[in-house]
Amino acid sequence: MPADQPPTVPPLDQIYGDFDLSTVPAFAGGFINFGYWADAPAGRPLTEADRIATEQELYRLVLRSFGPTEGRDAAEVGCGLGLGSALALREYGFGSVTGLDVHPDQVERARQRNADARAAYPGRLDYRRGAAERMPLPDASVDCLFSVEAAQHFPDVPGFAREAARVLRAGGRLALTTFFATGQEAARALPGLLPTYADGLDLAHVADEVAAALAAAGLSDVRIRAIGESVWAAYDRYLDQVPELRDLWPRRFLTAYEKGLLDYYVLTADRPADS
Repeated sequence: MPADQPPTVPPLDQIYGDFDLSTVPAFAGGFINFGYWADAPAGRPLTEADRIATEQELYRLVLRSFGPTEGRDAAEVGCGLGLGSALALREYGFGSVTGLDVHPDQVERARQRNADARAAYPGRLDYRRGAAERMPLPDASVDCLFSVEAAQHFPDVPGFAREAARVLRAGGRLALTTFFATGQEAARALPGLLPTYADGLDLAHVADEVAAALAAAGLSDVRIRAIGESVWAAYDRYLDQVPELRDLWPRRFLTAYEKGLLDYYVLTADRPADS
């Protein structure tokens, strides 16, 4: 193909289905996220162990948003291989964690990959097929709802927001993290730079519009924080140190960040205690 032609990316149902994104070296470790690199070492080459640690740290960054978690019920939207749901249960003492994913292959992988954790915590770790805008959960059934690098795939953000408000108990909290466009003009520019947007794998949701959708659904105290300075540069440095990763399309995310087209965010919102 021409040198200036961006590479193609498999559609959503393939990249998390037969393709299995977790097998791509750029996403080694099974958590399938770009990572939170705030504490990554700066004075030596980055290792794959460092890379995996950053993926886990991104989950911890989100889970710390909930405050006390012991004995509370949680659900993860877009759980992928389910390693983050298992980490949440193991490290944060939730009473139960339910991982939801729209792709049946991922749900089956999650059940297999976390069989030991499910046996160690009988009845407390479950994986189910379910879309962000149609969660297979009862009304007011969870205290903590979280999502890590999945919301950029959600086709219906207002629908997700309404479902979050429905399944959260009064006083419960939603916490999510992922990358979003910085504005409408940026959203229109992203497909020209990143093949994941051009091919429809990622959707160019605008950060402030996602926050507005949460508020419109009845959630309160919606907060949004940009954390891109602790994601993109160090992740790109890691890619640059691994020969087989140096020319992959994930390196274009740093360019998009430096151009001001996207950033990485943490959003939190609460279900009012009196609702």
